[in-house]
Amino acid sequence: MRRLFDDELAELDADFTEMGMLVSEVIQQAADSFTNRDAVAAQRIIDQDHQINEREIALEKKTFEMIALYQPVTTDLREIVTILKAVSELERAGDHARNIAHATIKFGSKQKIPVLEQLLGQMGQLTTQMVKDVLTAYVNKDEEEARKLAAVDRKLDQLNHQVRADSYEQMRLDPAFETGASIYLNVAQDLSRIGDYVTNVCEWIVYLKSGQIIELNSASQDGEG
Repeated sequence: MRRLFDDELAELDADFTEMGMLVSEVIQQAADSFTNRDAVAAQRIIDQDHQINEREIALEKKTFEMIALYQPVTTDLREIVTILKAVSELERAGDHARNIAHATIKFGSKQKIPVLEQLLGQMGQLTTQMVKDVLTAYVNKDEEEARKLAAVDRKLDQLNHQVRADSYEQMRLDPAFETGASIYLNVAQDLSRIGDYVTNVCEWIVYLKSGQIIELNSASQDGEG
């Protein structure tokens, strides 16, 4: 029975990591599609969004089945619960990547604002690296690395605030920029939210290692981010 459980847990772990890699790729593609205004790549992201949703459903089903069948305790239970919770966070991050793809198509040939392009480029790079780093932290069960990633989330919040301030300033100078500004604001918010969801995964990695449920991005949730 124990061997069967270990085999299934290893398979669950591998499936979760695979889903994480897919979400990471999609977020990278979404950020790139917006930077390059690549509507074709953006449409591909939208068309393939169902793949992430299907993986989430399959993984959730598997975790519930394992809990019911094996009734695991302590560390084993924590690993299954971590995957169950983290899968949901990754799926939500994927939803925001899809939102960015929609924004890319909506932006079309509107005027680009260099200062906003630069800020969103920074946010895109930080977010995509954060997703890759949280997967590494999960694979290595590295609680310390998971805790460090919360600082990246705070940096994303700061950049999001800057995008907001600069967008409002551009609208003040040119009222016709309002539609473009709203897209910039939405993309910045989507990238910031991905950072929040990644931080939530970090919290579950800490839980996996320590059994403690902690809050790593409380500043964001208190309205500062």
